[in-house]
Amino acid sequence: MDQPQPFHRNPADMLPERAPPITATGPIGWLRANLFSNWVNTLLTLVALYILWLAIPSFIDWAFLSADITGEDRFACTSDGACWAWLDQRIGQFLYGFYPSDQTWRINVAVVLLIPALAPWLIDNVPGQRWLRWFSVVYPILATWLLVGGWFGILEEVTTDNLGGFALNLTVGLAGIVLSLPVGIILALGRQSRLPLIRWFSIGFIEAVRGVPLITLLFVSNIILPIFLPPDVALDSVIRVIVMVTAFASAYMAEVIRGGLQAIPKGQYEAASAMGLGYWQSMRLIILPQALKISIPGIVNTFIGLFKDTTLVIVIGLFDILGIANAMVSNPDWLGLSSETYVFVALFFFVVCFSMSRYSMRLERKLDTDRR
Repeated sequence: MDQPQPFHRNPADMLPERAPPITATGPIGWLRANLFSNWVNTLLTLVALYILWLAIPSFIDWAFLSADITGEDRFACTSDGACWAWLDQRIGQFLYGFYPSDQTWRINVAVVLLIPALAPWLIDNVPGQRWLRWFSVVYPILATWLLVGGWFGILEEVTTDNLGGFALNLTVGLAGIVLSLPVGIILALGRQSRLPLIRWFSIGFIEAVRGVPLITLLFVSNIILPIFLPPDVALDSVIRVIVMVTAFASAYMAEVIRGGLQAIPKGQYEAASAMGLGYWQSMRLIILPQALKISIPGIVNTFIGLFKDTTLVIVIGLFDILGIANAMVSNPDWLGLSSETYVFVALFFFVVCFSMSRYSMRLERKLDTDRR
């Protein structure tokens, strides 16, 4: 009996691949999938477009087309648009606070040097990455010397009470972000420790700090803490703020990272033990990298909240960018310009926080090993 012969198609007879329909790819495909996927989304999209059509032209006319941009006070603004004349007169205070005007170059240098200090941690394959990481370790000391001075008789000493505006937000926010992550990791590991003393201390610190508003901690740092210090010991006000902000953010960071640690399958711990790795080796090489990857959204969310909370320093007499704005709109020369002032401050915070959010999304996509 003849055996059936397998069927073989000649490759030359096969139809060539065709491009996907234009309605499923490119901008049109994105619009259909995200804005017009069903009648509810279509209705919401049309309503949103109508609201934007009403709001955006009016805002552009107020902020740019009909705005006044020069003048020595609010009386120089005669149009119906925004009065941006204060930017020319007060932009220095918004950027540097009450820092001596002839010394503001030191803040500029510190900000410029911040770029190579962050580059090896945020950007892949940076030339001289190894040496830049060593520079990142030295940068906090260098930046402190630039901002405060008084060391070695090279730079004039400037007290931190003069630091304000954008420079104060950047100093407190960046210091809190850099310090809260490692402290939060240690607290998260301590909370899961098998050593009772370490576990109880970690739990007590986390719950105590999370149960108190940040504004209360700032009052403690400014009013109560000096009472318990020796008479000859005085902590700088900005240092006290950085310590409290770091402690506050670290408690929340610890809980975010603890959630990432609990999401790691038990098999990962067993695999590390089977490979003969000790506790710290397994944490450094296997567990923590995975936990931090899982926790990226929560970590960045904590960073964003921390940076916005730097505006609370006004309650202890420090003037950040929002404090400078509040002081300016109370000045008779600029009375009534609260809309322009707060729009400027809101734009500042939006740019910084949105940049952190977008970078975290990029980092998530880069580390997504499950993506097909």
